[in-house]
Amino acid sequence: MAIRWALPLTPRRAGLALLLGCVLLGNLRADWDFSQISRKAQALYGPLGAGQQRIDAWQQLLATQRQGSEAERLQVVNQFFNRQLRYVEDPELWQQADYWSTPIQSLIKGAGDCEDYAIAKYFSLRRLGIPSEKLRITYVKALRQNRAHMVLTYYSTPEAMPLVLDSLIDTIEPASQRTDLLPVYAFNGEGLWLTGAGGNRKVGDSKRLSRWQDLLKKMQAEGFPTEPAY
Repeated sequence: MAIRWALPLTPRRAGLALLLGCVLLGNLRADWDFSQISRKAQALYGPLGAGQQRIDAWQQLLATQRQGSEAERLQVVNQFFNRQLRYVEDPELWQQADYWSTPIQSLIKGAGDCEDYAIAKYFSLRRLGIPSEKLRITYVKALRQNRAHMVLTYYSTPEAMPLVLDSLIDTIEPASQRTDLLPVYAFNGEGLWLTGAGGNRKVGDSKRLSRWQDLLKKMQAEGFPTEPAY
């Protein structure tokens, strides 16, 4: 039985969504100067070590994959981060209960947890020209693991069944086939969305969400030219 990717909005769930602040950057403008980004990252975080090679590989991916189809770009980005990063929980990696890494921080560490994979894939696909309205960060419950989880979802059209880019598996599958995931909410850089049969209805504003602001500020400090999608 396929899981319906929609849930009724309740004050409790809305409050949870706002608390999580699960909204990511919608637009990235101009060029990304990776020489400057690497210099600033080293100043912020110390010697990059093997992380520099991973950052260089990311730069190469972004420079060479813009001409592929959207399906090809999804596949390349999904495989890249699933292979470059190993899964490590925030308390072990950052000594914090919940920490949202920038792509640069994740690549320096060579590790992250589920939201870090989703964040890195989201930014990469936005940089590769996938419109923000086709991408959502989706908060789910992973039923087999009985735990909260985050994935990136892609909608070819607003009414389409989303494809799921997941850190748990390398294959990209329609959400209807991911019966192991129970969807809760979806987000992008432009707000909070309620998805499913009702049709991707926007139900919140990202401007008030502190985690979005914190993530944006960290990327700006790393040298990314950013602008909010408000």
